[in-house]
Amino acid sequence: MVSGLGLPGVRRTGLSGAMFLFCPSCGNGLIMEEGQRCHHFACNTCPYVHNVTCKVTNRKYPKLKEVDDVLGDAAAWENVDSTKKPCPKCEHPRAYFMQLQIRSADEPMTTFYKCCSPQCGHS
Repeated sequence: MVSGLGLPGVRRTGLSGAMFLFCPSCGNGLIMEEGQRCHHFACNTCPYVHNVTCKVTNRKYPKLKEVDDVLGDAAAWENVDSTKKPCPKCEHPRAYFMQLQIRSADEPMTTFYKCCSPQCGHS
């Protein structure tokens, strides 16, 4: 019996905290379905159905990975070329640019611009 679910004969396996329930008659995985009055576990291949008699909750909050700065720090902009591209923020007439391959090799390179004005620095 699965603890807290009241499912006699149902096998339960866990993989990194997830719960998988299996049909006691055919061994296939059970799916959660919403009925008219309650939720139940049902088998796709045989007529086995078992109503859920208590509240089942499981919350997992995945750890988010840190986002890397694609452009690098201020040192990445030290030896880059500039072009006659006006800044949309301060209207400075020139901008630094660099091209990076941030997608797969069959995609074109991405061009990044940064305002040449030390007061603005808009990118």
